[in-house]
Amino acid sequence: MNSAAPSSPVLDMVLITGMSGSGKSVALHALEDAGYYCVDNLPPELLVSFVALQNKLNTRKVAIAMDVRSATSLPLVPQQLKQIRNQGVVLESVFLDASTDTLVRRFSETRRLHPLSRRDASDQQRALVDAISEERELLGELREHAHVIDTSMIRSSQLQGYVKALISSPATQLTLVFESFAFKRGVPVDADYVFDVRMLPNPHYESGLRHLTGKDSEVVNYLKAHAEVDDMFRHIEQFISHWLQALVRDHRSYVTVAIGCTGGQHRSVYLVERLAQAFSANWVTLKRHRELDAAPPSADAATSPSP
Repeated sequence: MNSAAPSSPVLDMVLITGMSGSGKSVALHALEDAGYYCVDNLPPELLVSFVALQNKLNTRKVAIAMDVRSATSLPLVPQQLKQIRNQGVVLESVFLDASTDTLVRRFSETRRLHPLSRRDASDQQRALVDAISEERELLGELREHAHVIDTSMIRSSQLQGYVKALISSPATQLTLVFESFAFKRGVPVDADYVFDVRMLPNPHYESGLRHLTGKDSEVVNYLKAHAEVDDMFRHIEQFISHWLQALVRDHRSYVTVAIGCTGGQHRSVYLVERLAQAFSANWVTLKRHRELDAAPPSADAATSPSP
């Protein structure tokens, strides 16, 4: 009796792209720690043949980083990714972003030159801002089709955790990412939907609750006692539930729902925890609390600039 030939293992591939200085090297190191064979700055012209080689070698997990140093051939990538998916490769595309002010600070602190900056510019600060703006335009299409992570205010260890959580999620299902944040530190650039909950009762003004977070039972009980907090939860839950199937039909892999309050410590954290729990029964969910482990302004936050 002839037995069927064993099928080749499916290649699991992660593509890391993003802004220079946003933390691509940190993300790649996290994937390397997770057992991925990693290649930095692979020219887009070699992507399809590289994947074919890894399939031939029966490689199971591959991570590739691409950036603006391949600017002239970046337009090839979206069609190549479609071709690779059609070959059965399980592909996750992750785009790392950060605010312009953050990127300027990182490059200024390390005194490294942006890949698109002109060395002979008389005003290097202006040249850096212009280079970042040009890079955003060049990478716009890649960002559009990837899961975006805002690294502006997170530590390298936090970014590593985000990346590892993403690759552990089923690639074939829509993943809901719930993220708490503080409006005083800016809206996350990776958010698909943003909800402002600053009008809700604030535990900060209760001396016994001020130094706790929305994860602590005392704060949870305080917020549960206010009907308007429950109303806000229900309204957000109903909005997301109403549009989920439309997002699935649109072939979305990730949807990031950002909940913001003044300090990102109590109300937004509580609602993220509750929403993630509510949706976890039927959907893949991830939680992020930006301010609870936020990097101080001069820290390495997802990094020193790496192209």
